[in-house]
Amino acid sequence: MGVNFKDLVVKRDISIQDFGGRKLVVDGNNILYQFLSNIRQPDGTPLKDSEGNITSHLNGLFHRYTKLMQQNIKMAFVFDGKAPDLKQKERDRRYALKKDAEDSYTKAKETGDVDAMKKYSMRTSRLTKEMIDEAALLIGALGMPVVMAPSEGEAQAAYMVKKGDVYAEVSQDYDCLLFGVPRMVQNLTISERRKRKNKLSYETVKPQMIELAPTLESMGITRDQLIALGILVGTDFNVGGIKGIGPKKAIELIQKHGDDFESLFQSVNWNESFDYPWKDVFNLFTKMPVKSDYKMEWSGVDRDRVLEVLCEKHGFSSQRVEDTLDKLNKAKSLSSQKGLGDFI
Repeated sequence: MGVNFKDLVVKRDISIQDFGGRKLVVDGNNILYQFLSNIRQPDGTPLKDSEGNITSHLNGLFHRYTKLMQQNIKMAFVFDGKAPDLKQKERDRRYALKKDAEDSYTKAKETGDVDAMKKYSMRTSRLTKEMIDEAALLIGALGMPVVMAPSEGEAQAAYMVKKGDVYAEVSQDYDCLLFGVPRMVQNLTISERRKRKNKLSYETVKPQMIELAPTLESMGITRDQLIALGILVGTDFNVGGIKGIGPKKAIELIQKHGDDFESLFQSVNWNESFDYPWKDVFNLFTKMPVKSDYKMEWSGVDRDRVLEVLCEKHGFSSQRVEDTLDKLNKAKSLSSQKGLGDFI
């Protein structure tokens, strides 16, 4: 779901070339789910191999990130660990939405409404442990590091940016800011287009940088106050927030109460909306478990392993995969020559 900060954050347009040589991190669960939802046949069926195994996530992963690698962008992936107990309500909400979408898809299929089939099928995607494991194999074969977080991947990614091991987190979700990420990047695609939410069309987008410090300064609040603001509006750990309070109203309340959060949440009758303390949610953003003993090593592409995962196991066209790897190899060679020339 994420938190609704769209109209509050400070954004600036950037170009894909600005990230050449940069190290970036992405929440693997989120990106794989996007691929599962968006990469589908005209009737809404996900891509599958000859044995019926879904391959949409592998297709998206391979083609998007080899293109970014050709731009000399170094990606790292973080995957979720054990979800906090307070996320159960959000999981239940998502499950209910999927069930409704599955019912709508079945009705659309019965009437032969192809557009409706694709529309509803996009909302039925499920990311399994097997999919994540295989995606991690492909990521490793492409020479990119994988970090398995102890809990929320976005918290781990934010920690890695704060530590300086990567420059920024790539994400569409503003939850990153609540976890304290100094920099986040949206719309990082070579095609500069994005699937419209719950629609069959695309929109043109440009990469954008969002930095925490300028955003806090523009709102005149601290990070702790930003977390409180997010809780008022609603997060994955208190779905829906406080009824009737949007971002602008939340800012007014923060400015009125300052750092007196007890007074703040009493004034909005927190206990009438949730049966657990607001501090439980707050602490998830400030004390979410992360690990520091991860490895951040980028290596060369293991062509044989890539071919094994994609072609031998799932029937991808070996010619297309080889051609993509050749383009990647050529781009890396040109980048290396350019770097040497600049040095000389």
